[in-house]
Amino acid sequence: MPRYEYRCRSCGDTFEVNRPMAQSSDPANCPAGHEDTVKLLSAVAVGGTKSAPAPGGGNSGGGGGCCGGGCCG
Repeated sequence: MPRYEYRCRSCGDTFEVNRPMAQSSDPANCPAGHEDTVKLLSAVAVGGTKSAPAPGGGNSGGGGGCCGGGCCG
């Protein structure tokens, strides 16, 4: 079930609500009971521990290839 993040305009608290996508635009009360909340745009996290390669392969020598331009011909 998707998790949506909200911020309370009254107290500034940020909280999450698990609900079906069909209810994604329904209002949500903050845990302190305030009704003036706004849904936040959340970033999607994808599993894994390696970081993405830098644009251009991350090397200073230019050239493509599997190891910075030296091994692929």
